[in-house]
Amino acid sequence: MATRSQIEWGKVMNEEILLTQEGYDSKVAELDELITVRRQEVAERLKEAISYGDLSENSEYDSAKNEQADLEERISKLEHIIKNAKIIDEKSVKNDKVNLGVKVRVKNFKTKQELEYIIVGSAEANPFEGRISNESLVGSALLGKKAKEKVTVQVPDGAVKYEILSIG
Repeated sequence: MATRSQIEWGKVMNEEILLTQEGYDSKVAELDELITVRRQEVAERLKEAISYGDLSENSEYDSAKNEQADLEERISKLEHIIKNAKIIDEKSVKNDKVNLGVKVRVKNFKTKQELEYIIVGSAEANPFEGRISNESLVGSALLGKKAKEKVTVQVPDGAVKYEILSIG
């Protein structure tokens, strides 16, 4: 019988992963770097650590094995993302409303701060770079809205009200 995490992973394994072309290219480049460069570096570290002898008390070996496991996990995740990627055709997305792959400029009513976001799939979201997920609270609230519309987003700290200044 499958465990809950296996069932959840199975669900994740079959879903489409939305990426912009830029996001897809970035994942492919990262995977290539990990496979062609980082794997070799970690293999060299392991080889060197093994040469030190007794593996039972060899911290360099333990560290290299952990790094190898982390690397292989990241490679596996990237392969999954690339295999299941659905590229958002940003050229065919209309700028009449907020959609995936679209840049949106909003104004926070309370702080008067203007923010610019690009709505992307969760696999390439990076809020520090202004790339927010379509599944995030703010991203999902903005989807489908038009310029000049006001949107209230329920976030953990309470309600935040935005006005959409521009799209595209």
